[in-house]
This record gives sequence, C-alpha cells and structure tokens, in this order.
Amino acid sequence: MDLGIKGKRALVCASSKGLGRGCAEALAEAGVNLVINARGSEALEATAQHIRNTYGVSVETVACDVTTQDGQAQLLEVAGQVDILVNNAGGPPPGMWTDWERDDFIAALDANMLTPIALIKALVPCMMERGWGRVVNITSRSVKSPLDVLGLSNSARAGLTGYVAGMSRQVASSGVVINNLLPGSHATDRIAALDKGASEKKGVSVDEARNARQASNPTRRDGTAEEFGHTCAFMCSQYAGYMIGQNVLLDGGEFNSTL
Repeated sequence: MDLGIKGKRALVCASSKGLGRGCAEALAEAGVNLVINARGSEALEATAQHIRNTYGVSVETVACDVTTQDGQAQLLEVAGQVDILVNNAGGPPPGMWTDWERDDFIAALDANMLTPIALIKALVPCMMERGWGRVVNITSRSVKSPLDVLGLSNSARAGLTGYVAGMSRQVASSGVVINNLLPGSHATDRIAALDKGASEKKGVSVDEARNARQASNPTRRDGTAEEFGHTCAFMCSQYAGYMIGQNVLLDGGEFNSTL
C-alpha cells in the first residue's frame, strides 16, 4: 500500500530501539527520510545504518536527551523543517502514590508532556505554512485505563492528551493532522523492566510474571514494535487527513469498552 509520503521528512524521537525504532523503520519503508534521536550514540548509529542499508532513505542522527532544553535545541537545529513529527520519550519510573514528590512530577511533566508540546510548537507552524503535516504522539493506554503503579505517567500523559485535544482542532484546517497513539504491552525494554519489578515484588520468576500479565490480554501476547510502527506510519499517511485529535489504542483489546 502506497502511503503517499515518499520523500517526506520526519523527526522520530527516542527511536534507536523499541516502539520509536518501529515507527522509524515503518516510515523509512514508506520512503520517508528521517532524523532520529536517542541519548546513546552507539545504538543510535547502529539503527541509522541499518535503516539506510535496508530502505535506502536518508537518516540523520542526533544523540541527545530530548527532554532537556539543550537537547531540544540540538534536535531542532538538525531537523529543520519536517513534514512529520513522532513524539516519543521513555516513561517515568513506577511506584506507589506515596513515593512521588514535586520534583518527580516535574520530571515526568518535562519528559512526557512539556517536551512534546515544545516540539509541536516549534515544528507545526512550518507545516501549517506548507499546508501539510502529521504529528503522532506516542502516549500510553494508561490515558484511557490508568495503571496504579504508573501514576507519574498517568498524570503527565493525560495532560498532553488534553492539550492535543484542543490544539489539534485549531490547526486541522491548515492540513496538519495531530493524533495520539496509545500502546499497551509491547515487547520492549520498558515492559521487560516492569515484568522484572513484578517478579521481585511477587516472589516469582520473570517468565511467570510475564505469563500472568499476558493471560489478561485477549491476544495472550505482547504487541510488536513492527505492528506498532506500521500503525504509526498509517497515521502519518495521506489517508489520515480526516483523523483529527484521536487517541488510537493499540493494546490487544485489553481495555474493555464498547466505545
């Protein structure tokens, strides 16, 4: 299927591995030239070379912490004017409601709410001037169904969701489409860390913790970065022009709701 975005330019944040990499590879497969980012340069450069060799697109890299102002400045300088922005950042640590102080919430807001907003504000105006643009914010299924141990993530990502709900409708007439993509449990380092934490808390093996978690999902498995990435690529395609301000849940049906 031709997504109609060959030759476009995309910035994909936190994309050396996991869901961000899945998105970068799916966009590259569609012919999109990339700027990719991660904090560690070694994994980032390896991913960039793999994408170049596999898909034949241009890939520029920026090794920085995108949640900091200096990191954002570095990234925006290299990115320039892009057609597609995929916002992504690792989630804050799990814990109990009694664990978190003001500084913990500020860090979570910086990473999972204020950073994507800053990049949107920096890059969307040029998209509006050109009459075409796509923004996909990778958030979490916890926006729809909060996870008790992820209170920091629940809070910050809900804030971003509220922001996008309003501003996405303000820019839609300019041809800029902004939506959120909500992952459930996918086979990534993040879910592996959560399984490890659950195994230690419950005194069971990591395999037992993972199997127990997967048993509650209708698919009885975790999602893959590949299928997540191709969903993202569709949301960036020419066919998504009438999808405005939506929260697309990709969780294997774990969130149980009619609507």
